[in-house]
Amino acid sequence: MSQTPNIFRSFVTALRTLTILPVPGPEAARPADAFYFFPLVGELIGASVLLAAWVMTAAIGWTWGAALAGVFILAGLTRALHLDGLGDTVDACFATRSRERRLQIMKDPHIGVFGVVAVCLALLVKLVSLERLCASGQWSMVILPVVLARMTMVLVAVCLPYARPGGGKAGGFFAAKRPAHLLVAVALTLALCYLHAGSNGLAAAAGAFALGMLLVQWMKHNFGGATGDLLGFSGESTECIAYFFLALTATF
Repeated sequence: MSQTPNIFRSFVTALRTLTILPVPGPEAARPADAFYFFPLVGELIGASVLLAAWVMTAAIGWTWGAALAGVFILAGLTRALHLDGLGDTVDACFATRSRERRLQIMKDPHIGVFGVVAVCLALLVKLVSLERLCASGQWSMVILPVVLARMTMVLVAVCLPYARPGGGKAGGFFAAKRPAHLLVAVALTLALCYLHAGSNGLAAAAGAFALGMLLVQWMKHNFGGATGDLLGFSGESTECIAYFFLALTATF
């Protein structure tokens, strides 16, 4: 009996890591190989958001309801895992200037007031941005931020070491990372962005890559590397900023 191809196993790991979908099949031998497919999983999540928003808009013309459905899907399909990373990171940054203490705070399962505010603001940005994109009929732009966010997560993971000396849940993804993971993820992102929005999509990808490099430098200075929470923070930051600017351009 032949073994399951590594490419399929890597895709399964990417789906299980980034979504709640009960995907059958064995995990990748190296968890980091899931990075190859992060943008593709983002495409699938974004397509789910697009489908729900389009159906509600077409059926009853309620763009705010469509936007709310999209936000629910974004949070639900991802187990709100990245929102948790956003909240933990913001809490840690506002609590102390010590790297060690920040990493300790990020491991605390409880969330503070700054984290709550950050999560609420992120959801609000997505809500108003999705409503504007739905109202203006910019359907292809609904998917792009979700793809770009997953590319940024790969960029941060490949460019930075794991920040926790004692290891952690995300340590396996950092252990076997390679430049090839980033190259494939970027190439796939560019292809998807061009497919959806042509040159505008490529411009959005370039902007997301630049933002990702800024996040890399910020995390290197403030944390000495990256963690699972910081990957979630980078994904949520990219997603929110991309949605906001794409919605802003849709108003002109």
